[in-house]
Amino acid sequence: MSKYFNTEGPCYPKEHYMVNLDLRIQEIKKLIDSKKYFSINRGRQYGKTTTLDMLQEKLRSQYSIFYISFEGLGQDAFQNESAFCRLFAGLLYDTIDYGEIDGVEEAAALALKDMSKMDSQAADFRALSNLISMICKTSEKPVVLMIDEVDQAGSQPIFLSFLGMLRSKYLKMRQRPTFESVILAGVYDIRNLKLKIRSEQEHQKNSPWNIAAEFDVNMGFDAGQIQEMLFEYELDHSTGMDIEEMSKLLYSYTSGYPFLVSRLCKILDEKIPGIRKISDEKVLESSKIPDYKTANNKRFGGLISRSVGAYKTPYPWTKEGFLEAIKILSFEKNPLFDSLVNKLYDYPELGEMIRSILFTGNSIPYNSGNHVIDIATMFGFIKNDHGAIAIANRIFETRLYDLFLSEKEVNSGIFKEGNIDKNQFVQNGILDMDHVLKKFMEHWNDLYHSADEKFIEENGRKFFLLYLKPIINGTGNYYIESRTRDNRRTDIIVDYRGQQYIIEVKIWRGNEYHTRGEAQLADYLEAYHAKKGYLLSFNFNKNKKVGAKEVICGDKVILEIVV
Repeated sequence: MSKYFNTEGPCYPKEHYMVNLDLRIQEIKKLIDSKKYFSINRGRQYGKTTTLDMLQEKLRSQYSIFYISFEGLGQDAFQNESAFCRLFAGLLYDTIDYGEIDGVEEAAALALKDMSKMDSQAADFRALSNLISMICKTSEKPVVLMIDEVDQAGSQPIFLSFLGMLRSKYLKMRQRPTFESVILAGVYDIRNLKLKIRSEQEHQKNSPWNIAAEFDVNMGFDAGQIQEMLFEYELDHSTGMDIEEMSKLLYSYTSGYPFLVSRLCKILDEKIPGIRKISDEKVLESSKIPDYKTANNKRFGGLISRSVGAYKTPYPWTKEGFLEAIKILSFEKNPLFDSLVNKLYDYPELGEMIRSILFTGNSIPYNSGNHVIDIATMFGFIKNDHGAIAIANRIFETRLYDLFLSEKEVNSGIFKEGNIDKNQFVQNGILDMDHVLKKFMEHWNDLYHSADEKFIEENGRKFFLLYLKPIINGTGNYYIESRTRDNRRTDIIVDYRGQQYIIEVKIWRGNEYHTRGEAQLADYLEAYHAKKGYLLSFNFNKNKKVGAKEVICGDKVILEIVV
C-alpha cells in the first residue's frame, strides 16, 4: 500500500507522509528520564495521539509503558471511587492482555484483572495505590503511565481525587515505588482543571496536578520539517514542485498547525487536478528531465512523467494549486473548525476578544494568567506574538472573519450592494480591483456619508470586507496581514485565480501620516513583487475630498480611494 497524507486519526511513518518527530520524542524522553510528571495540552488535532504512539514505540525497550485512553468513557465510570478504580484497573489490564506492554509480573497482572471485576470489594484509591506500588516494585523495567484524552474526565470531581492520589505517590516516590513518569494528554491544561469543575466565583488554580513539570516542547511543525516531508513525497511522485517555496507557503498560512498542514497536503494530492492533454510536439520539447537530487529543490521543467500525448503537470504543487487548496479548505466542514465555532458559543467573552482583535485592530498585551487569554491559548485560537495577542494562523483568522461577517450579512446594506454588483467585476477571469474599490466608494458615501468617527473606526474595515466577500466568494480568498494590522491600518491580501491584490485600509490621520502610508505601502508591494497596490482611506474630516486617484511612488502605482 502506498503512503498518503492522513488527517483521520494517528499517523504512522510506514503508512503516511508525516514530519520527522525524532527531535520531539527526544525532548519528551528527557522529561521521562528525569522522572517528571507532565501534561501535553494542545488544541484539537495537534498531533498529541500520534506523539504518544511514537513515544511508546521508541521507549518500549527501556520502559514498561501503560498507554491508555479515556476516550469514549461513559458517566458510569465516574459515579464513585469504586467505579473509577475498577475502570482504571481494567484499562491497565487491557494493555497487558493485548500484549501492548511487557515486563509486568503475572501476579500484578492478575491483581489488576481481579480489581477490574464488577463484584470487586477492594476497588478504592487506597487499594489502587497499593497495587500501583506492587506493579512498579516487581516490574522488570521502570513503569510509565500515559493517558490520552483526559478531557473526557476533566469535568468529573472523582478525577481530581485520582490526581491527588498520583500526587501523593509522586511526593513519596523515594520511599514507595510508583510510576517513573506520568503523562496526561488533552486539550485542557490539567493544572487548571478546576476551570471546568468549579464555579467562576471560586478559587480556580489549586489543582492536584501542580506537581507537573512545564511542558514547552514545540508540537507544531516548522518550515524545515515540512520541507523534509515534501521531499519524501516528491521522491515517490515526481511532481516537479518547488519544495522550498511550497514549504514556506504551507507554514505561512498554517503557522505549523499539524492538522492544517496535513489537510492542505491531502487536498493538493487528492483534490487538485494535475493531468492534462498536450500535443506530442510539446512533450518532445519538454522531454529533458533534470535529476531531482541535483535540481537544488527547484521546480524543474514541467514534464515529470509522460505517456503518448500527455504529461503530468506540476500544477497541484504550485502556488496557484496551493491557493486553490486554501479555497477548498475554507469551505470545508471538519471537526477542527466545528470545535473552533463551538468554543466561541461556550465562552462568549472569548468571542468578544477575538472580534476586537480582528475588526478594530486593538493590540492586546499577552498576559498569561488572564482567564480569557488562557482559554484562547489552550484551545489554539491565539499565540503570543512578541508580547501581544495574535490569531494563531491565517487560516483560523480568515475562518473567524468569515464567521463574524456572516452574522452581519443579512442586515448589512453594503453586503447587499456587493451581492448585486458581483457580476460586473470579472472580465476574462481577471478581477478588476480598481472597479471594486470605486464602486465601494460610491456605496459607502451613499449609505454612510453622515457616519461619525467612532462608527467608522469600528466598522470601516468590516464593511469593506462585507462588500468584497460576495464578489470573490467561491473563486478567490483573502487574509489579513497581521504584521501590519493595528488600529490605524490593515493590509488585506486578496488572492483571485492566482493574482494577488494588496489593499491597505486605513483611518485618515492627517496629510503627513497619509504620505508616510503611501511609502509604507510601496515598500510592502516590493516585498510581494507587486507593481500596483490600493489604499482605501476612511476620512473623518467634514471638508474631505472624496474620490479616487493614482499616485506614482517610485516604480509602484497606488490607487488611492478616499471615503
